Amino acid sequence: MGNITRLLVVTTLVLTAVFAVGYLTAYADDPPPLPPPCGGHAKGAADPCGDKTGSSTDVTGDATVKLDQQTLQAVADQAGKDKVAANFVWTLLAGALVLFFQSGFALVETGFTRAKNAAHTMMMNFVIFAIGGVAWFATGFALMFGGLGAVSALGGGTAALNHIVTIGGADWGIFGTKGWFLGGQTYDVGVMAVWFFQLVFMDTAGTIVTGAMAERWKFSAFIVYSFFMAGFLYPMFGNWAWGGGWLSHLGSSMSLGHGYVDFAGSGVVHSVGGLSALAGAMVIGPRIGKYNRDGTVNTIPGHSLVLAIMGVFILLFGWLGFNAGSTLAGTELRISSVIVNTVIASCTGLLAAMFTAWAWKGAWGKPDPGMSCNGMLAGLVAITAPSGFVAPWAAFVIGAVAGVLVCVSYRIVDTKLRIDDPVGAFSVHGACGLWGVIALGLFADGTYGPGWNGITGTVTGLFYGDAGQLGAQLIGVVTLIVWAFGGTFLFMKVQDRLFGIRVSAETEIAGLDLPEVGASGYHDMIPAASIPAVS
Repeated sequence: MGNITRLLVVTTLVLTAVFAVGYLTAYADDPPPLPPPCGGHAKGAADPCGDKTGSSTDVTGDATVKLDQQTLQAVADQAGKDKVAANFVWTLLAGALVLFFQSGFALVETGFTRAKNAAHTMMMNFVIFAIGGVAWFATGFALMFGGLGAVSALGGGTAALNHIVTIGGADWGIFGTKGWFLGGQTYDVGVMAVWFFQLVFMDTAGTIVTGAMAERWKFSAFIVYSFFMAGFLYPMFGNWAWGGGWLSHLGSSMSLGHGYVDFAGSGVVHSVGGLSALAGAMVIGPRIGKYNRDGTVNTIPGHSLVLAIMGVFILLFGWLGFNAGSTLAGTELRISSVIVNTVIASCTGLLAAMFTAWAWKGAWGKPDPGMSCNGMLAGLVAITAPSGFVAPWAAFVIGAVAGVLVCVSYRIVDTKLRIDDPVGAFSVHGACGLWGVIALGLFADGTYGPGWNGITGTVTGLFYGDAGQLGAQLIGVVTLIVWAFGGTFLFMKVQDRLFGIRVSAETEIAGLDLPEVGASGYHDMIPAASIPAVS
């Protein structure tokens, strides 16, 4: 056993002992958790606390001031308006953070790929926002949230989203039908807030695919697939989970906990994107020079770890809006817990991946910067679903498991399955997204989520006595694999057969920048022959 390995083993044992002692000390004599604070609830769940008015008598010392009913009602009305206004501002601000998130993806993917493809990779990350916006406006939003119902945190103005197509009854909704082009009754300020916030979530799923297929994807083929993803594939699963569809009703239809629960999208966003990325990488095939005929693997390093690491920092910043913003309520005090859990999981994910890579002599043998980046992202992806339902100690464990999982998954995909994924998109978002969905079914501790998906009580996982919740999460996992992976694989196979999705070998070798988008990411990379002579 080498010195580094001994150091890692000793460090792990010491940290485990310290964590165990700290946990037992902190939680041994804890009283039962307090009921969660009242406030807006994510994804359209009703506020179980309801509207409560205080006594009409205010006692201060010996003086008693009686308020007439009209004054009391005016104060209550104003307080309600202020609460809704605060929730609007919070939701829109969080959405803006997630929009900035997209620049982090662009930097990570471009940094992990070669300089000759920088403009092409950045252009995909740039254009996906516009494609997503148009598709979301036309069909995506209506399919996903057309049957959502009222969101109490936003004043109930979203009640115009009130119709969902079902099979076999109300518990088996499959897609919404209100909100096409934001017309009719959906021309409403509450609907607009939901539309914008969920737009940037959808764009995240679409962006994930571009990394896995970078350096050989035709720009035209990328455009066609992106409309399919934003306008149909993503919103259909999103409806089942967040829009009042059948997965969310597994609690009422099959007595499985609160039905499928996904606080901010480990499954809805990241697994959909990651599994679609895996399917796309399989259909398009590996980059030229990635694999040798004898089965050995050639590493194709990206051109800028500086860009990649900076992109990860931006993603961490945006993720705070991604997760905490999913309350849709700035007056929901649970946002502090969500943010703390998110930060903790990002830290343990990074460190677990870094130490795993350092100890893995046959793969890295060093604290690899690339895997460290993916480790932080893996922790963030994994905590996204359970972030509102678990204690900080559980976030610590969930992030650490994700950090190890991303390394193991990447090695299996890259060397065993020989699937070329330049940025590790599946390992980060697909594998760790599924882990996050399962983790909620294990670690949810019952301190949050009263009335979630219309089920009495709070959300509780297997480790706290509810095996049914884990069952609902596992049904979600199977559905994700079949729908996201299977749907993308089939679509891209047909697209490839009809039009071709991969650039020519000559273009791939030369770089996609000039042939595909007509400009170079770095002017110094343009071949001299293509630069006009000065007369």
